[in-house]
Amino acid sequence: MPRSVLRFLAAEASAGIVLLAAAVVAFGWANSAWGGSYRSLWHTTVGPGGAALPPDLGHWVNDALMAVFFFVVGLEVKQELVQGRLRDRRTAALPAVAALGGMVVPALLFTVVNLGGPGARGWGIPMATDIAFAVGVVVVLGPAIPPSLKLFLLTLAVVDDIGAIVVIAAFYSSGVDLVYLAVAAVLVGVIVVAKRARVTRLAPYAVLGAALWLATYRSGVHPTIAGVVLGLLTPAHGQASPAQRLGYRLQPWSSFFVLPLFALANAGVAVRADVFDAPGVPAVAAGVVLGLVVGKAVGIAGAAWLATHTGLARLPDGTTWPMMVAASAVAGIGFTVSLFIAELAFAPGPLQEAARLGVLTASTLAAVVGGAALSRASRAAHGRGR
Repeated sequence: MPRSVLRFLAAEASAGIVLLAAAVVAFGWANSAWGGSYRSLWHTTVGPGGAALPPDLGHWVNDALMAVFFFVVGLEVKQELVQGRLRDRRTAALPAVAALGGMVVPALLFTVVNLGGPGARGWGIPMATDIAFAVGVVVVLGPAIPPSLKLFLLTLAVVDDIGAIVVIAAFYSSGVDLVYLAVAAVLVGVIVVAKRARVTRLAPYAVLGAALWLATYRSGVHPTIAGVVLGLLTPAHGQASPAQRLGYRLQPWSSFFVLPLFALANAGVAVRADVFDAPGVPAVAAGVVLGLVVGKAVGIAGAAWLATHTGLARLPDGTTWPMMVAASAVAGIGFTVSLFIAELAFAPGPLQEAARLGVLTASTLAAVVGGAALSRASRAAHGRGR
């Protein structure tokens, strides 16, 4: 396995530990005697306020800081498309098809459970795979897991990120202002012209990027999309490309600062006795859990089976079908992007709380059940190989 991939795996595993710690702190804080201070902290007004900018600290984390995370995602996708695993169609076929199945089946299951109910808008919540947690589970299991299966899971998570970006842009943006959207399009054009004019200084791009984020925010399209666009526009050719250098510098900030802060702001779900009394709440929580725990495993493994049995792709070297099914279950750890879509799908209130509680429950189940199944499947495969 390439050293760059090994470094990435190690970094994501460490980030998963920090992310878990932040989530545990948030959940404990929200359900403690100091729960009121948790909620008031994220509603603290930051900056001048008003409609022009995010109104409070929680929105600054979700709308502004998360744009940094999605910028890093955009850089990662660009590198994979230009010189990584997504460049070779046959190599990318299996994780791409599997990721598609792992997005469609969970969304369908959620929709069936919530059909006609007030929570139907949350169908995108169980579509996501959290790369840090999923990779963390696989790395913890050690060398018994074939490197090819780790690469499969990494590539699947990248394709899953692309799907999440499309879903957020197409279905979770509202009240689009065409004037600001046109301004954002013009700014993208200016960035492209600057690239072709070989402008290499970072400052102009930083100014243009900030302006693009603001225009996107004011347009009604979720501003994190600006981060993705900037990442995809970054040159990625060569061994020391701008995309590679920026990714190397920003990955630690994204993994060890932005995402833990996001978890701290969003994983603090207060569990109350009456939380399931509101209309649609049980269906939303059940749909999220069913989608992530069952839908991901069935969708990914089922799509992989179809791809291999139709000759479109083949199973990764050293991987058995029980290992593939178990890895598919591990991909049910949604967490970061699932929590993010929950915040976009529902206004603050019972439905959003139910969705977030469902994400936390499902991610825990997927990690425990998928990790245990993958450990057992890998031991069985090694036993047969002796």
